[in-house]
Amino acid sequence: MIPEQHPIIAIVPAAGVGKRMQSERPKQYLEINHKTLLQHTVNKLLSHPSVECVVVAVSQDDPYYDRQIFDAGKSVIKVIGGSERADSVLAAVDYVQQRIPNAWCLVHDAARPCVTLTDISKLIYQASTHPVGGILASPVKDTMKRANDAHCIDHTVERAELWHALTPQMFKAELLQSALSSALSEGAVMTDEASAIEWMGLAPLLVEGRSDNIKVTRPEDLSLAEFYLIQEEKNQ
Repeated sequence: MIPEQHPIIAIVPAAGVGKRMQSERPKQYLEINHKTLLQHTVNKLLSHPSVECVVVAVSQDDPYYDRQIFDAGKSVIKVIGGSERADSVLAAVDYVQQRIPNAWCLVHDAARPCVTLTDISKLIYQASTHPVGGILASPVKDTMKRANDAHCIDHTVERAELWHALTPQMFKAELLQSALSSALSEGAVMTDEASAIEWMGLAPLLVEGRSDNIKVTRPEDLSLAEFYLIQEEKNQ
């Protein structure tokens, strides 16, 4: 594990609107078993013994966040995010850098409530001993096709070295702040935190995680996430 002088701060970017969910509210505020996805996710992070607190980045005009009730015992801090994921994560990392020396940031999607504590522990252990940091990821199992402009198959992509990027993704706060700031200033395309680290020429570690650590993106994902959470409760 990371030595005690390096606290682990979880960051949850939650400023998105989730257009693909086709719902009347952002997907992080959709409910499973009377709790929002954001509540499930934040409570899971709070329950991990190595996580000191959770920083949630929300939009400036978010009307839902202040109604959220999280498990007591650790701090949940709200910061104002930006128009893109990278802006929101950077706002949270800036908060961490200003207040918590030598921290590591564990960035996790608000709409990914099914991550297990075991996978979080595995990532913390392996990423903390790697010179760059790392991410949870799942090896691609299906045959992969690349499409042409007509949405027909152009060719089959070799899947042997392909991985699905998951979250959490864990990096030192100082490194992540520098990577995000530089990449944003250069207009680099970033779909996750590892993208910013890669943009600096560094190679994060891939830590194999469970494939049921799904991200709720489309309407059908909500039912699947509910099933996984119910199964998790039964096994506790």
